[in-house]
Amino acid sequence: MRIVFAGTPEPAVPSLHALVDAGHDVSLVITRPDAPIGRRRILTPSPVAAAAGALGLPLHRTARLDDEALEAVRATDPDLGVIVAYGGLVREPLLSMPRHGWINLHFSVLPRWRGAAPVQHAIIAGDAEVGADVFQLTAGLDEGDIFGEIRLSRPRDATAGELLATLADAGADLLTRVAGQIADGTARPRPQEGEPTYAPKLSIEDGRVAWDQPQEQVMSRILGVTPEPGAFATSQGSRLKILAAAPSSSDAPRLGPGLVAAHAKQVIVGTAGDPIALVSVQPAGKPAMDAGDWWRGTRLSELQFDTHAQMPGDMEGTA
Repeated sequence: MRIVFAGTPEPAVPSLHALVDAGHDVSLVITRPDAPIGRRRILTPSPVAAAAGALGLPLHRTARLDDEALEAVRATDPDLGVIVAYGGLVREPLLSMPRHGWINLHFSVLPRWRGAAPVQHAIIAGDAEVGADVFQLTAGLDEGDIFGEIRLSRPRDATAGELLATLADAGADLLTRVAGQIADGTARPRPQEGEPTYAPKLSIEDGRVAWDQPQEQVMSRILGVTPEPGAFATSQGSRLKILAAAPSSSDAPRLGPGLVAAHAKQVIVGTAGDPIALVSVQPAGKPAMDAGDWWRGTRLSELQFDTHAQMPGDMEGTA
């Protein structure tokens, strides 16, 4: 089929490669504009833009799917539109322009976790199972009929970034299988079943760790916001990024919530239950470092992190 592909971040790249490898004619790739990256804020192409360039595919950069994008798509006369984490909404008349409409690879088992950050919310909520769906894109937020689905047990120590990479590869295989079924007329979509839950985009504040929660919930929060927006704790106005953490050793003493101390060779922090161990951290204005090196540099015997309730992220329904 002649396909228009819309995507932006790294998890969308395996799907673009898989469609090309399957022999489809990807006639246009749509992605968001170059963005400032790093401390020097250097304008950098999106991962999908870089992949499209390496594959020699036509590219259209846009922050929203407007009239200009509509005309770019119309000129390719597509059979199918495919969207994977583009970061914007597909509205009419673009939604109905391809002969078979648009399909969306979404990294959850719908209708659980409709919205912009399904993997992060699944980890934060402690879900035992995760997955990916390919569904027919409609005007509603992730509400279309499902063509295909995969389900995986969630590794208890996987960060959102690691789990998303796993689902991106598995989802790319699912996507190409569904595209092939649509091409040969054997696709059989089914309605979504169950009570929907929603996964709004995470804000920076969603990375703040609430130390007055049990160890399992604290770990789920840290894993779910790693690498973005990133976990952090504050003490007397100073912010410490938590890059990696783990449950403490079984003999570690319980501490008050947010209290930091050394135990054996670990730097532990108290929760409402057993403590966690900091593994890698980044103090404000400094590079990432081993938690033990950071702790020795503080020259303290104890430190108290602030304890705050979590703030909800702003809802942003994007595909």
